[in-house]
Amino acid sequence: MVAASSVIRPAEQRLVSFDEFREAVSDAFVPLEMTSADHDDFRGVVRGVTVGAVRISEVTAAPHVIRRTPRTIRAANPDYFKLGLQVRGNCVLSQDGRETALTPGDFAIYDTTRPYQLSFDDRFRMLVVMFPRHLLRVPPDGVAQLTARRVPGGQGLGAVVTPLLRGLGEQIADASPTVAVHLGDAVLDLVAAAFAEQLHLAGGVLPQSRGDALRARVTAFLDERLADRELDLHSIAAAHHISVRHLQKMFEADCDTVSGWIRRRRLEQCRRDLADPRYRDLPVSAIGARWGFADAAHFSRLFKNAHGSTPGRYRADATPVTESTRPTR
Repeated sequence: MVAASSVIRPAEQRLVSFDEFREAVSDAFVPLEMTSADHDDFRGVVRGVTVGAVRISEVTAAPHVIRRTPRTIRAANPDYFKLGLQVRGNCVLSQDGRETALTPGDFAIYDTTRPYQLSFDDRFRMLVVMFPRHLLRVPPDGVAQLTARRVPGGQGLGAVVTPLLRGLGEQIADASPTVAVHLGDAVLDLVAAAFAEQLHLAGGVLPQSRGDALRARVTAFLDERLADRELDLHSIAAAHHISVRHLQKMFEADCDTVSGWIRRRRLEQCRRDLADPRYRDLPVSAIGARWGFADAAHFSRLFKNAHGSTPGRYRADATPVTESTRPTR
C-alpha cells in the first residue's frame, strides 16, 4: 500500500467550490458530468504538468461521482486514454460493463471515447495520466480487455509503475525540457509494459494468437525503419515472408492501414523532435525529411491535420513543462 503524499509539485493552489471544481475537471480533461451529496461544503483542486503528448494531473477532492456520458462525448470526443492511479482514499471505476475498486497504489485505464464513471465515497487523491490513444502500444483488442480492470500497485510491473508515476511530478518539475520530453515517452512505454503483463503477453503479443504475434513483429520492424523513405508494402511483406494482401488484412482487422500506421508513427516522431530543444536549430523541413517526409509542404499539411497547427507553429508554441490549476482541454 502506498503512503499518501503530494505528487505534482507546482505551487499550492487553493481548494475551490463544487462549481469551480466541476469546471476545472472538464477543462483539464474532457467534458464530464459531476454530482455530490454536499455542494456547500465541497472542496477540491486540480493541478498538473504537461510533458510532450502526456498530461499528468493530480486531483484532490471531497466525495463525488463523475461521469463521461453520451451527451458529454457528443460535446467533445478527443481520442484519449486516461490512467487513474489511486494515491489516497478509494475509488470505484466502471466502463464497458466492468467495475473495479481501486485502493491506494492501484491503477486502471479508461477510454474517453466511451461512457465511464468514477465514484469516490470519501476524500481522496488521484493521479491521472492522459494521453492520445494511439500512443499506447498494446494491441487494440488487448486494450478493450483492460478498461476498468485493477492493476495492483504492490506486485509485478505495477510495483514499478506506481512509485514511478507518483514521483514523476517532482522529477518533471525540475527536469530540463529535453529530459521532460523523454520522461513522457518513458511513462507510455512502462504503462504499456504493465498492461501487457496483465494480458499475460509474451514479447508484447497475445500468446494464443499467431496473428497477433506476427502483427507485433511487423510493427517492431516498422518502428525500427520509420526513417526509411523506401519502406513500402512489398518490402515489409517480403521481410516477413507473407503476401502483401496478408499484410494489409492484419491492419484492416484493427480498422487501420499499413500506410496510416506508419504515417502516424512518423508524425509522432516529428512532434517529439519539434518539442526537443536539441533540434531547435534544425529546419522544420529537415525534421520532416529525417522521418521520411521528403515533401515539406505535404509534411506541413499532414502535421497540421494530426496536431492542429503547422510544424513551425507547434515548435514556437511548444512548452514541454506547463503548470496550471486549470489547463486547457
